[in-house]
Amino acid sequence: MVDVSVIIPIFNGSHWIDNCFEHILLQTCIEQLIIEICICNDSSTDDTLESLYKWKKIFSKKNVHLKIFQNSSSDPGGVGYAKNRAVEISTGEYLCFQDVDDLMLPNRILEQYNTIKEIGDNYIIGSKFKRIPENSTVRYTSWANNLTNEQLNLQIYTANGPTVIMPTWFLNRAIFDSVGGFSEAGKGTPEDLIFFYKHLDLGGKIYRVNETLLIYNYHMNAATHSIHEDTIWSLRIIKLQRDKINNWKSFTIWNAGRQGRKLYKSLFPENQSKVLAMCDVDHNKIGRFYTPYDEISRRNCTPIKIVHFQEAQPPIIICVKMHLTNGEFEENLESLHMKEGSDYIYFS
Repeated sequence: MVDVSVIIPIFNGSHWIDNCFEHILLQTCIEQLIIEICICNDSSTDDTLESLYKWKKIFSKKNVHLKIFQNSSSDPGGVGYAKNRAVEISTGEYLCFQDVDDLMLPNRILEQYNTIKEIGDNYIIGSKFKRIPENSTVRYTSWANNLTNEQLNLQIYTANGPTVIMPTWFLNRAIFDSVGGFSEAGKGTPEDLIFFYKHLDLGGKIYRVNETLLIYNYHMNAATHSIHEDTIWSLRIIKLQRDKINNWKSFTIWNAGRQGRKLYKSLFPENQSKVLAMCDVDHNKIGRFYTPYDEISRRNCTPIKIVHFQEAQPPIIICVKMHLTNGEFEENLESLHMKEGSDYIYFS
């Protein structure tokens, strides 16, 4: 039986294939585990297919089977479609997801395989990563690489998306089957976040290997740039309400500005009525009121008082971006001596 299937969706990826596959050949696990490479060539119009057949021969010399699903349609099915087709032709007990424009470091597969064998199969296993170009997405990279194991399962509502990045995912096939695969809604769909949330809803857990196992490439042609912020916002707000707010009697929104007001307007009416106050540090707002306007009835709603953050009553939903105020926000939050997850939730 195959131990690990490396799952790679490709659309016009010939520019990246050689470097990506060379790094797979350097995996330390090749002599210890049975691995296979499973590709969906999603209607590529470049010479991706020719490159794949070249590499099929190269991998076979290392006793690694490269399988190809060819989408013969003139229209690409999208990232979710391509991942699902690649998984369908795979036979491995574990699935290791890889994007063709990223590079796995030599110990990646073995480290993640040993980790999941040690902690159990109910996890999506991620890892730390190195971002290239070096100074791209500095705040995001720092956030993702420095979350504690507890925060991996708490900071799931932020705009950053999954707390372990998709190109580092390693999981048991049974998890993929339980979730039902990736959304195939096509371009602009955050299929990784949808999968991530379904996994958590089913009682799944998240774990990160605290070693850098991937070089994560940032470029403007990446599929993630086609996803609209409002699409992700809708998924986040629905999960936040289902997981947390529906069970609360009242709560405070930290941010009386645009993001806090957007959060309020996005809530179900029954949850809007639970908002005790908004809190802020801006003395021009503190002591005033935010008066929501109902577009349907064309009437003002009940005014919401804006208080100083030190007066905020938990639980608190935080709509302030992290690491943007030279540590001032983080110091203010720490001064309240509250516990993340029970007293406050990040929605920034």
